[in-house]
Amino acid sequence: MSEVYAARRTRLREYCNAGGSAAALVSRPANVRYLAGAAPHGAVLLLGRTEEQDLLVRAGPTADRPTQERPDEALRVQTLPGAGGGDPAVAAAGLAARQGADSLAVEEHHLTVARHRALGSVAPLLRLTGLGSAVEQLRVVKDEEEISCLRIGAEIADQALGELLESILVGRTERHLALELERRLVDHGADGPAFPTSVATGPNAGRPGHRPTDRRVEEGDFLSVCLGATYRGYRCEIGRTFVIGTAPADWQIELYDLVFAAQRAGRESLVPGAACRDVDRAARQVLDSAGYTEGLTVQTGHGVGLEIDEDPQLSPAAMGKLDACVPVTVEPGVHLPGRGGVRIDDTLVVRPEADGGPELLTITTKELLAL
Repeated sequence: MSEVYAARRTRLREYCNAGGSAAALVSRPANVRYLAGAAPHGAVLLLGRTEEQDLLVRAGPTADRPTQERPDEALRVQTLPGAGGGDPAVAAAGLAARQGADSLAVEEHHLTVARHRALGSVAPLLRLTGLGSAVEQLRVVKDEEEISCLRIGAEIADQALGELLESILVGRTERHLALELERRLVDHGADGPAFPTSVATGPNAGRPGHRPTDRRVEEGDFLSVCLGATYRGYRCEIGRTFVIGTAPADWQIELYDLVFAAQRAGRESLVPGAACRDVDRAARQVLDSAGYTEGLTVQTGHGVGLEIDEDPQLSPAAMGKLDACVPVTVEPGVHLPGRGGVRIDDTLVVRPEADGGPELLTITTKELLAL
């Protein structure tokens, strides 16, 4: 992986040089990990004018939990002295000045105002410029190693969900089911959940971002579940909706079939070169035409990777087009206040038709099951 990390840093260095910056300070944790491997908590990356000047700056000894992952072995690491060690970002700015840099590109969208001022104070002759979202844009297209991590994470999430569906659900609370799912993710090898697991029953079902409550599962409920696994830092997502105990009511079948059709339309639109807003439109039109405009989610999907919500965004106002090897979610849903709703959510990788079209990573059945 050292060659991969070095190549990523080289691309960022070329971007900085083209923008007139002699060095760059990367502080956003996901971006540090992308460029330097599994760095200690709070570490920052100082990108120098040459590869030999690149430096991972970290605070003093910490109680980081043991992990098999390590920073890029080819990257020099500087540990700040003392138990607290000070702010690695501030220390890195001072190091950049001592290396002879006259300018430093920083991630202004991640730094607080106080931290930005501290950078200027430690190196007053250093011109601070904005790095913008340069690293986030580098992260959009994944290599096959990254996709492999997402694929394994999806398998773990599928396993955890499948086991839950085989258990007795009636009478158990949303909160208890969510905790059990997160335990099963870890049992199957995940670093942890990719985001707080959502379990929603009855009138809560299908509500985006629902936080589990003490409501108990009842016969005839819709049960919607949204969970994800983190594997080696990469995060995937899956969401499914089921009916509890009895055969689904007619309105439940009708609503489920409609959301399923919308999700299929979105998935089929995932081709290289497709406009992000067109993927959203393909799914949204199915639901709009049935009169569910008011109950729709804000967006149809989003990119995933080292963060659970990253570019590209699949929304009505989204700009840009999809590239091959970009993993995204497709997750349309409808929530009817007081009744519940349906959400179906998959993680897929954009692939050209010659390679079989979009690769589905989350494979738990989308049939409307009565559990």
